[in-house]
Amino acid sequence: MNGRRTFLRGILSVLLSGGAIGGILKILPRRPTRRSPSEGAEVVRVRVSVDKCIGCARCMEACKSENNVPKEPFFYRTWVERYITRKNGATTVKAIEPNQEPAPETASDKSILRSFFVPKLCNQCANPPCVQVCPVGATFRTEDGVVLVNENTCIGCRYCIQACPYGARYLHPVTRTADKCTFCYHRIARGLLPACVEVCPTQARIFGDLNAAASPMSRFLRMNKIHVLKPALNTEPKVYYASLDGEVR
Repeated sequence: MNGRRTFLRGILSVLLSGGAIGGILKILPRRPTRRSPSEGAEVVRVRVSVDKCIGCARCMEACKSENNVPKEPFFYRTWVERYITRKNGATTVKAIEPNQEPAPETASDKSILRSFFVPKLCNQCANPPCVQVCPVGATFRTEDGVVLVNENTCIGCRYCIQACPYGARYLHPVTRTADKCTFCYHRIARGLLPACVEVCPTQARIFGDLNAAASPMSRFLRMNKIHVLKPALNTEPKVYYASLDGEVR
C-alpha cells in the first residue's frame, strides 16, 4: 500500500511541475477563439446601396437603440438618403425618416429617370481630418482602423464636426461631446456584427475582415466595382460602395 502511495505521489509531482501538463495541452485541440479587432484585422463595411437598399430605415432604428443615440430625428450615426434623378438631369436628395414609408413614385410622373437609396455613415478614414484638427486628442484612430471619440477628454469644441467632409458627426445634446458611428466597436470587439448590418433584411451592408481571403467581404470586393465617397479629398475612406451612381456625393 505504501509503495502504491509513493508511486502516485511521484506521478502527481510530475504533473504539477508542468512537464506532463504541457505535453497534454500540446496534443489536445485548442478551443476556438473569436478574433477581436485588437489583433490588427482591417475592418470595413461595404454597402450595395443601389442594388439592395430598400430604404426601410431598420439600420437607423437599430443604431439608435444599440448606441443610445438621442431620439430626436436630427441625431443619427447612420442615415439613408433617397436620390431621385429626372430626365432633365436634375437630382433631388432627401433623407428618409424612420417609421415612415418612403413616398412612392407615381407612374404618371414620366420625368423620373431613376430612384434609389444610399445609406451613409462615418467613413472610418485612414487619413481622417477629424483626428488632425482635434486639439486634445479625443478623436483617434485605433490600430485596426476604427475612428473613435473619447468622451472623457472631448471638450465639445466642434472642430471635428466642421472638419468631417461626410457630415457624419454631431454634438451629443446630453454629454456635449462629439458623437458618430463607431462600427459598433463594442460589438465587433466581441466577434459580433454592427447592429445596422445585423438587422438589414436585404444584406445591403457587409462587414468583415479584408485579411481573410475567403470571407464574404473579400469575395464581394473581388466581384464588384468599388467606389468611395469624395475620393479627391484623399481621406482614404474605409466604407466602400458597389454600383454607386455618379450623382452621389
